[in-house]
Amino acid sequence: MKIVLVEDDLSLRAQHESYLTQHGYEVLITEQSSAAELITATDPELVIIGLNKLGSDGLGLCRQIRPFVSSKILFLTACDDDIEHVAALELGADDFIQKPISLRVLLARIRMLTRRQPVESDDNQSSNQKNMQLHCEQLTCGNLKLDKKRKSCVLAEQSVLLTASEFDLLWLLASKADEVLSREFLVKAIRGIEYDGIDRTIDNKIVTLRKKLGDTPSLPRKIITVRSKGYLFSADRW
Repeated sequence: MKIVLVEDDLSLRAQHESYLTQHGYEVLITEQSSAAELITATDPELVIIGLNKLGSDGLGLCRQIRPFVSSKILFLTACDDDIEHVAALELGADDFIQKPISLRVLLARIRMLTRRQPVESDDNQSSNQKNMQLHCEQLTCGNLKLDKKRKSCVLAEQSVLLTASEFDLLWLLASKADEVLSREFLVKAIRGIEYDGIDRTIDNKIVTLRKKLGDTPSLPRKIITVRSKGYLFSADRW
């Protein structure tokens, strides 16, 4: 998958290019002055406009390229002006991320955005998508195998004993891999009640799942806590 990165922070540019390249993306770097020409010539799956100030330059670039490419457009900006955010969305931007943001969360948002596009062939799928197979009753992600009908969990060929509610939570997280699922959504889906902002049932089950699945409690890498947002099942960690 091809990404064009327009980033005016040189340190962030290097970090983002290295991290995304490691995760299988082809990243093209460009200065803002030549960005429109490169983007229209390559029509990448995603354009990241990473500007410290959104301003007229960022909006102008979005306006310039939108009619000519089918790319998803993601703004990565330190700007917190709602008016400019709305203006960019009206010009055709698909999403906003406000700096600073962790690389793992950035990757998850990129996957969420690009997953909305139709997949034409297996060659166009990311390595993580190829590594994950979801059927009606079974799900395989790396070394993790889940069977919904039997409520069975196998990790690295070893059976993991889960309660019914623990399995249901893991299945829900895994079936929406690399998406941040809020506590409100999880409580409603698992317990059938509205989240009151106090109930820690889901959080406690996440702690238990991490222990049973060998995820380091102090630095979880498989089921990640996204501060103030919820939880994310990282597909490339199994």
